[in-house]
Amino acid sequence: MQKNNWIPEIMYEESDDGFTSNIPFIMVPQEQHMPKVVFIFESRETGEYEPNEDGDPVPIMEMDLHQYADMVILKNGLEPEIYDVVRNVLGLKPLNDAVTEGRKITENVRKNIKSR
Repeated sequence: MQKNNWIPEIMYEESDDGFTSNIPFIMVPQEQHMPKVVFIFESRETGEYEPNEDGDPVPIMEMDLHQYADMVILKNGLEPEIYDVVRNVLGLKPLNDAVTEGRKITENVRKNIKSR
């Protein structure tokens, strides 16, 4: 991977009718790779204020750093049992269970499409 100053930008798709997708995306330049980990600050107002340079009150913000890992990297790098532990901690079902349920959903969608 080429090292330079590229910084991923998290974006949301918005259509002309005002619909905004809840799933963000990152435009990755051709010569770059999707980050394995994304660092995001959570910003919250504390309810307290301090004066700015003009003496006007501005909210004090609390910042907490979060890290989000690429699940494909984890799946490829961890033993299946450990990967399922990670999935469980995140509130996800074990991978084999999720795949089985996903196949059932896909099968039902196909049946509904054929019946129309």
